[in-house]
Amino acid sequence: MTDLSELKVPGPIFEPLNTPFWDSAAEGVLKIQHCQSCQSHVFYPRPICPHCWADALEWVAVSGQGQLKSYSEIHKPGHPGWASIAPYVVGLVRLREGPTLLSHILTDGQAPRVGAPVDFAPTRIGENTLPCFRLAKDMT
Repeated sequence: MTDLSELKVPGPIFEPLNTPFWDSAAEGVLKIQHCQSCQSHVFYPRPICPHCWADALEWVAVSGQGQLKSYSEIHKPGHPGWASIAPYVVGLVRLREGPTLLSHILTDGQAPRVGAPVDFAPTRIGENTLPCFRLAKDMT
């Protein structure tokens, strides 16, 4: 497989609200917001809790374990920088803590399937470390 760190692809847009997410991924930790008022985990980053409207969100490390809700195998990337690794898989991952994230799914040659367990796998892609997920070794 191509070294993903060599890809010339656009990276995330860093804003004050999402910087803790990207910084933690670069450190090898998956962090999302957690509401201190209603105890809900929240993703995508936002200034107030979408469940109880409290402004009591804090960044917390989560398990990094989840389940593949849906996926797509990309054969024709929307940006030419991804062409060298096509086909690749992107998917919706429901974290054990509840929220769903869109992410690259690293398959290591396994066929993905809806419901498959996945684990957080921070991956250097281009100039950034992205919060990818890897199909779990035991997909039974």
